[in-house]
Amino acid sequence: MFSKPNTGSLMPAGVFREKVFWVTGGGTGLGKSMTRYFAQLGATVVISSRRQEVLDATALEINELGYEGKVVPIACDVREYEHVEALTDQIVNTYGALHVLVNNAAGNFISPTERLTSKAFDVVIDIVLRGTKNTTLAVGKKWIDTKQGGVMLNITTTYAFTGSGYVVPSAISKAGVLALTRSLAVEWAKYGIRQVAIAPGPFPTKGAWERLFPGGLDQKLNVINEIPLRRAGEHQELANLAAYLVSDYASYINGEVVVIDGGEWLQGAGEMNFLDVITPEMWDELTKYRK
Repeated sequence: MFSKPNTGSLMPAGVFREKVFWVTGGGTGLGKSMTRYFAQLGATVVISSRRQEVLDATALEINELGYEGKVVPIACDVREYEHVEALTDQIVNTYGALHVLVNNAAGNFISPTERLTSKAFDVVIDIVLRGTKNTTLAVGKKWIDTKQGGVMLNITTTYAFTGSGYVVPSAISKAGVLALTRSLAVEWAKYGIRQVAIAPGPFPTKGAWERLFPGGLDQKLNVINEIPLRRAGEHQELANLAAYLVSDYASYINGEVVVIDGGEWLQGAGEMNFLDVITPEMWDELTKYRK
C-alpha cells in the first residue's frame, strides 16, 4: 500500500503574523505554492521575478483568497546585484524588516551537454547560482549591518550532491547553492542567520515540467515509476516543509538540506534496486539455485 498525501496545513494559523518574506520566482510553480501558504499563515510576502505581469496575476489571485497575510509583487532581475540590493532596501524601508529569504528562482532544461552553447550554460548559472549569490549577499549584509538576523531557505535538488547527466548547467549551479548553504550556516550563525535547503523530487508544475519533459516525455520515460512511492509530490507537502523549516519551530536546524522526493534518489543509488522488477514466481525459481 503506497502512501497517500495529506494536503492539509501543517502549521498553526497566524504563525507568520507580522513576518516579512521575500520569495524569488514566487509568481509561478513551487514558488507560488509556497507564497500562498506563507500568506495563509499571516506573512507579508514580497514575490519577485522579471515579469511584472505574472507577479501581478499571482498576487491578485492569492490576495483575493482573503488570507491574513498579503502578497506584494515587485519585479527584480536576480542576476543584477544592483537590482537585488535596491529591492532589499525597499523591503526593509517599507516594512521595517525582512525575516525570511526564499531563493527559489531557477531555470533548467534537458539536453545532451555537447549540444549546449556557452550561453545556454550561462542562462542557467546566472539565474540559479549568481542569482542566489546576489540575494544571499545583499540580504545577509543588511541583516548583519542591522543586527537583525533571519532565515534563508534555498531550493536545491538531489543531483546537487549526486550529479546528473543531461541537466549539467543546473547540476553545477545547484551544487554551488548547496555549498553556499552549508558554508554560511557555519559562518553566519553568529549573526543569528540560519541557512536551510530543500531538495525536491518531482512536483509537477506547468512551466518547469513542460520544459524538462516536453511532448509527454514524462509518460514515455515512466518518470513516476522511478519513485518508490509511485507518485509525484503534492505542492502543499513541499509548502508545509518550507514553512516548518523557516519557522521558529525549526530554529535548531541549520545547514541541513531536506530531501522530499518519495525515495527517488535512493532508488537510483542502490546497486541492487533494479531487482524490484523480479516477480514472486521468478524469485521462487531463483531460490532453487541456492546451496
